Amino acid sequence: MYGEVRMSKTLILNASAEPLTFIPVRRAIILVLKEKAEIIEEHVEKRFRAANTEVPYPLVIRLVKYVQIPRRFRTIVTNPILFARDHYTCQYCGRHKSQLGKKEYLTREHVKPISRGGTDSWDNVTTACSTCNHKKGSRLPYEAKMYPRTTPFEPRYIAVVLLSSANGVQRRYIEPFVKNE
Repeated sequence: MYGEVRMSKTLILNASAEPLTFIPVRRAIILVLKEKAEIIEEHVEKRFRAANTEVPYPLVIRLVKYVQIPRRFRTIVTNPILFARDHYTCQYCGRHKSQLGKKEYLTREHVKPISRGGTDSWDNVTTACSTCNHKKGSRLPYEAKMYPRTTPFEPRYIAVVLLSSANGVQRRYIEPFVKNE
């Protein structure tokens, strides 16, 4: 069991219930024993045993005190996070990346082109297949008669990254934070 505990990860939530990161289960147990965190979800069949105590095997824990998250981690526009935000789907034609042709690929598309005064910010970028991006070109949506299916928004960066590694129980705590409220 020691090797399994060492390899497993526990989702840690802020006191506000916002997902922060994954930590080794051993670290999670230490936080619980020091009363810095509480167990929210545990593995029903596994327990961590020490000489004088037995602790539930934590899948999700929540910090007792709120930890401030630096805003800068959420501001950088990256294609992997953009594509995850848009569910790997072209926001113009609606095709998923698995439906694209051999020479097609997903791209970052600026709703208001940079050449027309647009910015490279979360509220101005969307996922487009290479065909739609080329078709729209440097035109505004009304000029190309192409409108994104969803309104671009700044995702909760941490939540999107965590979602890719979460199991079913942990996903329930992360999914509400993928989209800014």
